[in-house]
Amino acid sequence: MRTTHPTALVVRGGWEGHRPIETTDVFIPFLKSNGYTVRVSESTDVYADPDLMADTDLIVQCVTMSEATAEQVSGLASAVAAGTGFTGWHGGAADSFRASADYLHLVGGQFAAHPAKEPALRRGTAADSFLPHTVHITPLGREHPVTAGIEDFTLDTEQYWVLHDDLIDVLATTTHPVRPWHPWQRPVTSPAVWARHWGAGRILITTPGHDVSVLQNPNVTTIVRRGMLWASRTASAS
Repeated sequence: MRTTHPTALVVRGGWEGHRPIETTDVFIPFLKSNGYTVRVSESTDVYADPDLMADTDLIVQCVTMSEATAEQVSGLASAVAAGTGFTGWHGGAADSFRASADYLHLVGGQFAAHPAKEPALRRGTAADSFLPHTVHITPLGREHPVTAGIEDFTLDTEQYWVLHDDLIDVLATTTHPVRPWHPWQRPVTSPAVWARHWGAGRILITTPGHDVSVLQNPNVTTIVRRGMLWASRTASAS
């Protein structure tokens, strides 16, 4: 039996460098203030629980790399196809379960790289890949409820290079310029925010979100929050 209030399932874990607990804790109060009953799981085992998944309106995932079994990924994909919303940011959603083709098929995009500074400026830390860049809202994004009213904005953090398919609706992009120390020979544009319809479900992926400070950027915060509400089954069914 479904619960009266909308239910959000926060699934977190994987590589600790993306601070899965701290970053998801940024948004749990927002979900609760919007009437969600929030469950938190430190394991993807929950994806293989069909009863729990059927009672979940929104999944917020922050699990960078790590592994998920075929049964878990199948349970996740089936739930989304049946109407459960799915959202996440950065590596917690766009670089999860690298060995699972079925997961990649579900979300429609996969982190490939975050280009680094010129070699002389690298210090062997995560900041080596922090580059100033602009997130451009697309014409579609200017009309979409997740990104409408947001202007192009700049960040100084990891700039994700994403491999993706044509089924995603790209709401924002970022362009990797040509630099002497990188091997590509023309600018490459990657999706930075995308929406995806999968069966009866909705998916919203935001690539900025390396740490709490990025997620607290007002533009990123707004996109993630709106993305949660848009992806949720309560929105999909309306």
